[in-house]
Formats: sequence, C-alpha cells, structure tokens
Amino acid sequence: MAEIAEAAEVSRMTVFNYFPRKEDLFFDREEESRQILKTAFAERAPGEAPLVTLRKLVQSLADRAHPFAKFTDATAKFWRTVAESPALAARAREMRDEFIDDLATVLAGAIKRPLADADARLAASMVVTAITVAYAEGLRAHKARRSAASSREAFLQIMERSFSGIAAMLKDTPYA
Repeated sequence: MAEIAEAAEVSRMTVFNYFPRKEDLFFDREEESRQILKTAFAERAPGEAPLVTLRKLVQSLADRAHPFAKFTDATAKFWRTVAESPALAARAREMRDEFIDDLATVLAGAIKRPLADADARLAASMVVTAITVAYAEGLRAHKARRSAASSREAFLQIMERSFSGIAAMLKDTPYA
C-alpha cells in the first residue's frame, strides 16, 4: 500500500480511505456495481416489476459488453488470478454476500416492503447465484475459443432460463 501511495503521490491514509484492504485495490469496481443497480431502479418505469428491471439491466450490460458481462482474455485472467489467491477468493465471496444484501434492500425498497423481506432476500440470492453461474459459463465458452458473441449468448441463455425460473417461483409476489 505504501508503494501505491508513493506512486500516486498521496498519503497511505488516503489510499486506505478509498481501499480499506489490499484486496479492494484488485476489486476496484465494487462501488460501480452498486451504482449501476441503484441507477437501474431509479430509472425503472412506474409499475415495472423489480425482476423485469434486473432482467433489462443484465441484457443492457451484455449488449454494451460492460466489464460485468464481458468475456475476454483479460477477464478470464482476472478471474483466474482470483481463483488462485485464497485472499482474493475470500474477498470475492464477501463481496458477493454484501451485494446480495444490497440487492435485497433495493428490491424491497422498490416495492415498499420491509427491508428484511424474505422474498426480497430469496430473489436477490437467486439472481446473484444465476449471474455467478452464467458468468462462469460465458468464461468457459471464451476459454474454449468460442466467439465473443457465442460467449455472450451462453451467458444470456443461462440468465434467461434463470429469470424465467425465478419469476415462476416469485409468481405470487410483487417482485415478479
């Protein structure tokens, strides 16, 4: 951290203010994920079901080849580095769990339900798990040297199946 602070010509404390842990330097897009989520819900059409908003968001990220839905040698290397580092893998799991909590809060808030709503937590957990599985499939397709479009399609197929299943499970709730 000291070397980074020196190279950036800032104090160590400044670096720690932005990145409390070394692993957070590696995962520099964590806050962006929260902001994208908040923006999607702030801009959603009146009466649109939260699950529809999430489905549109995932499609939009894939259409734009956003780093959260992009399959390249660089993203494959990034996740390989995470898998090979116990500290980074642990931080990735923590971030996933924190994001599930954040998503559940956003979902419940979107339909004015209590923040501890069990359906919101269930939906958030399922969506994040679906994204994790779909992203891994997109990376597998990329590693098999399939085209970028084919890798993207592998990701989106799993997401579409997942959203259909989650919507069926949440059928009698305001989330679907």
